[in-house]
Amino acid sequence: MEAVTAEAAFMAGAATKAFFALMEPHRLMFLMLGCMMGLVLGIVPGIGGLAGTAMLLPFTFAMDPYSAFALLLGLGSTTSTGDPIPAVLFGVPGGAASAATVLDGFPMAKRGEAGRALSAAYMSSLMGGIFGAALLAISIPILRPVMLYLGSPELLAFMILGISMVAVLSGNAPLRGLAAACLGIMIAMVGSDPQTGTLRWTFDSLYLWDGLPFLPVLLGLFALPELCDLLIGRTTISKVIDKTSIYKGQWQGVKDCFQNWWLILRCSWIGGGIGSIPGISASVIDWLAYGHALKTEKGARQTFGKGDVRGVIASESSNNAKEGGALVPTIAFGVPGSATMAILLGAFLIHGLVPGPDMLHKNLDITYTMVWSVALANILGAGLCYAFSPQFAKLATLRYTLILPAVLGVVYIGAFADHRSWGDLISLLIFGVIGWLMKQHRWPRPPLVLGLVLGDSIERYMFISVERYSYTWLWRPVVAVLLIMSIVGLLRPLIQDIRRQGGVAMLTNFGPPRFQPSQIFTLFALVLFCALVTVALPWHLSAKLVPIIVGTIAITVTALSLFNDLCRNPAARGLAGDAQRDIGETIHMDLTSDTDHLPLRTIVERALRFFGYLIGFMALTGLIGLIPTVFVFVIVFMRIEGPEPWKLTLTYAASLTAAITVVFDYLMSIPWPPTLLGWLVPALKVIPSVH
Repeated sequence: MEAVTAEAAFMAGAATKAFFALMEPHRLMFLMLGCMMGLVLGIVPGIGGLAGTAMLLPFTFAMDPYSAFALLLGLGSTTSTGDPIPAVLFGVPGGAASAATVLDGFPMAKRGEAGRALSAAYMSSLMGGIFGAALLAISIPILRPVMLYLGSPELLAFMILGISMVAVLSGNAPLRGLAAACLGIMIAMVGSDPQTGTLRWTFDSLYLWDGLPFLPVLLGLFALPELCDLLIGRTTISKVIDKTSIYKGQWQGVKDCFQNWWLILRCSWIGGGIGSIPGISASVIDWLAYGHALKTEKGARQTFGKGDVRGVIASESSNNAKEGGALVPTIAFGVPGSATMAILLGAFLIHGLVPGPDMLHKNLDITYTMVWSVALANILGAGLCYAFSPQFAKLATLRYTLILPAVLGVVYIGAFADHRSWGDLISLLIFGVIGWLMKQHRWPRPPLVLGLVLGDSIERYMFISVERYSYTWLWRPVVAVLLIMSIVGLLRPLIQDIRRQGGVAMLTNFGPPRFQPSQIFTLFALVLFCALVTVALPWHLSAKLVPIIVGTIAITVTALSLFNDLCRNPAARGLAGDAQRDIGETIHMDLTSDTDHLPLRTIVERALRFFGYLIGFMALTGLIGLIPTVFVFVIVFMRIEGPEPWKLTLTYAASLTAAITVVFDYLMSIPWPPTLLGWLVPALKVIPSVH
């Protein structure tokens, strides 16, 4: 008893010492600076906390550990707080962790509830972040034996459980959802096979050797389709401009969070718990929390994806809680729980700190400094967001000619900043087209992202598990429980459909095939899967095993979905099929197009115009460079689409170009894509003069 009391007193003393150390004015200043930078990076789509943390790391060399971790964790903890701002206002994820927020936040902004959605996001982020800090404070000694028990079989089972969430994230189209997840897994396996070195689906492109980077794919799938629909509709995101309604919405968002405190607590547990498991990407946490809320909240299946504030709350509370969770393995074992934590390990080395037992004994005060930094950063970040939220909400009322140029320019820069290659811009364009077609043809995009995030890890952990444990790993208790849960999750929609249709009676609900334009994308997906599997057949067995298994599943479910659409009677289509547009029910947990009121010819023409702008942007970038292209693009777009006045157009173009130059060229020193003009000028200098 005395030992327990002494240990508690030791921990309380360390926590108190850490708190007062962090309260020093200069350390609070560093924490505030980190928070402000984190919010800015969260607002800019595609940049995120990883780049910011890497950028700040060299500046921590001369700092004491308290100040260094206050600066770094202030930035990392508030990036997720700023992420929902573009997600809610424009339907553009500020980062991978806010993709699920788009599903309900953007429809709320369209209804004029941007203030409420943003407020709910801030408050749930604050509550989730504080919970994550509390989890970090109490869990390191408790979770140590649990973390040591988890091996590759358990991690693989967690991945499979995550994939089983496609049944939830696909709504009334589980077959299409499973096919989309398979496509995501196959995209994740593009590149050099880690087992044999076989180049898989690289098509002789050096860019694809290391696989497709995540951010261009994410921004292409979710950002460009929403911007395309904004141009097609040619309207504002929201017509509400009443300042009073914005302030009322803020207060309502706060009340929503306290009314749904139990949901926040559960999703924070998901974010903190899964974030503490190394190897599970933070990009999937918001989807798991969103799927949990969809399954457990009353009436969620009818309202989620249409502007339900609970969807925003579930996603955002898990996002910020994951930061505290990711610190657990980083501090306790030196195993980074995320990419940002891997950079944070560099700060440990810089300051002579060794992750492990020393951080729980000799340097416990520094460990608690991290806890306080995460908690205070979330409070400061939420406070800053609330201060500027009315101004943010007004952005949703701007004309599309004022919104699109800036957002498109930043999206291009965000996509390029990932791997800094021309391939990033090409990937953004290709997946933008795919994402828009999926949205138009009612194919769910969240399962594709889920498969893309987990695909590479599933293959890696499977080979490790088989090599170490043969097939006995299947009978490990945690693995068996998780696999059973996964099977139930995947089969649940089919079982529900069989019950609804009356068992064997559902076999009589098929008739002669009826082809409709909505089935074109399904047919395209079937051909694509067949082509990918055919290309994989000559590979080495280890390289082709998982791709062929996944491809075969994809071909099967896509063929079943196509057959169901062609031959099943419309009145009998249920959970096993894909309802048509005229049925008026929820198709999937994704944003649906709001341009259906326009003629098909108009939709196609304006979509081609939008992607024509993107191609022109890339072509001009290749000629004169990205920053000058932004200036020219803004002028061309605003004059053609508006036309906006020349004074406004030139001021807008100059201001945006200057901001991009200062932030991305001067401060972040991003190496821009090589240009034809840059190649020609040096070449002209070496040509001898003709006299």
